[in-house]
Amino acid sequence: MSSSAEPQPEQPENPDDDLPIPGLGKPDCPICRGSGFYIPAVAPDKPGFGRAVPCSCWTAEREQGRLNRIANANQAAALDGLTFDSFIIEGHGLTPNEKRSLQFAKKEAHAYAEAPSGWLLLRGGYGCGKTHLAAAIANYRLGRGQPVLFLNTPDLLDHLRAAFSPNADTPYDERFDQVRTTPLLILDDLGAQSNTEWAQEKLFQIINYRYAARLPTVITTNLDEDEFEPRLRSRLGHVGENGVVRQVSINSRDFRIGSDQSELSSLNLHGDKTFQSFDLRERELPRQQADNLQRALQEAVAFAEEPKGWLVFNSVAYGCGKTHLAAAIANYVTQNGDPALFVVVPDLLDYLRASYNPNSNARLDRRFNEAKNAPLLVLDDLGTESATPWAREKLYQLFNYRYNAQLPTVITTATPIEQLDPRLATRMLDPTRCTFFMLEVPSYRGKSSRAKRTGSGRRA
Repeated sequence: MSSSAEPQPEQPENPDDDLPIPGLGKPDCPICRGSGFYIPAVAPDKPGFGRAVPCSCWTAEREQGRLNRIANANQAAALDGLTFDSFIIEGHGLTPNEKRSLQFAKKEAHAYAEAPSGWLLLRGGYGCGKTHLAAAIANYRLGRGQPVLFLNTPDLLDHLRAAFSPNADTPYDERFDQVRTTPLLILDDLGAQSNTEWAQEKLFQIINYRYAARLPTVITTNLDEDEFEPRLRSRLGHVGENGVVRQVSINSRDFRIGSDQSELSSLNLHGDKTFQSFDLRERELPRQQADNLQRALQEAVAFAEEPKGWLVFNSVAYGCGKTHLAAAIANYVTQNGDPALFVVVPDLLDYLRASYNPNSNARLDRRFNEAKNAPLLVLDDLGTESATPWAREKLYQLFNYRYNAQLPTVITTATPIEQLDPRLATRMLDPTRCTFFMLEVPSYRGKSSRAKRTGSGRRA
């Protein structure tokens, strides 16, 4: 063979999926002549002399094929009709706080859709609209011809498991790489997956890769930050001026169920407890105690007219009117068209325990999120629950979430504040967030003439 003969392309060592295969280039390409790779003009003393490199005609086609596979992998059913135009806030009977929260979330999601950069974390309870907004971002980008991969997190893991099958259409490595490197990834319902070690490892690999590469990512979740596995938490919590993640919390009810359909609420048992039926017991109490009860009523009315912050009714005795005032607040709010969740603390914990039963029709996280995200939550009889470590932890999570989110909350308790969990007590005693009112009256003894006229003398 002549030494002057043109060197033939040699197959690179350890070929992988990123390297071309002969015959995959464009037939009319003047550079590779259809082979998919060529040998660039490199001086003999330079690295790469005589070695083949992918041709741009082939890599362009390969990239387009990758984008097509991304489009085919999208969960189209989840995206259908979910746009920013169809995200309607009015007409759902929402409170002003709920409307403001949804309007802000919509604004942030729309801004992200126009120029995806960094990460957007949408957090909120079931049915609050976070999936709609995430899908709206996807549809916005797809409508402009940009690639997006929208996947429900449990389904993503199912797809990866299925890729191990010998009959899988797409090999595991290709599918995994597709998720890690897609230009815009939207992970819906992170936290709803079964947290096996394998699932945790795969999610960490995906999130860590995209975090390190600063690839645009949208995540929706109903979990608090401290409920994530520590490695995920450190990345999802990288917020602030120099952070990668923008967190948006949506404080709104579930659009799919009516506010009066909650199984947790026992407000229907307190329909007779209104401000009008509240007995001030003028003929029974000494002046100082009667004034104290009058001030308690005034605090309750003021809170009901404008629910904001927390209101705690503590007492030296049972049966002095705390539950009546708390129920009257909830009744006033619901009669004005806004939602309220009234629940006795031991009953709430029983509901949460029952959700562990395999035959339960409600998952624990759904039950818990219903209480955490209620526009107005009334917790009656705090301190009478069984003080197990599990119960204390659940109550702390509930208190901490609503405290940080500044969600209107009413609490009644006959337990001295110093005997409550210190983590709860410190939040209840914060004067910037909470009005703590001590009812200094004895239990009702049924001597009021007003009680005889109204028939409402019994006190919870």
